[in-house]
Amino acid sequence: MNTLSSMPDDALDSRLRWRCRRGMLELDLILSNFLDKEYAGLNNEQKNLLDQILDYPDQLLFDLFLGHMHSSDKEISNLVSGIRKSVST
Repeated sequence: MNTLSSMPDDALDSRLRWRCRRGMLELDLILSNFLDKEYAGLNNEQKNLLDQILDYPDQLLFDLFLGHMHSSDKEISNLVSGIRKSVST
């Protein structure tokens, strides 16, 4: 399996944008805003974590992004915090 950090930029952008399209408009807006504003500044580990959380069900992502629940994984929690901050700026 390819990791996000090893994909060519064009394929990466298309794949990532497709994976960020969700069943909830709110998630679409949160994730597309984060991609536009913050994705380029992520390191490879953070990019791979984003790829990992995009496997989460919509309701779990919604609860994480709105602060209704918190991940026990520190790295995931930090990334979710960054995504949440990008929405408020």
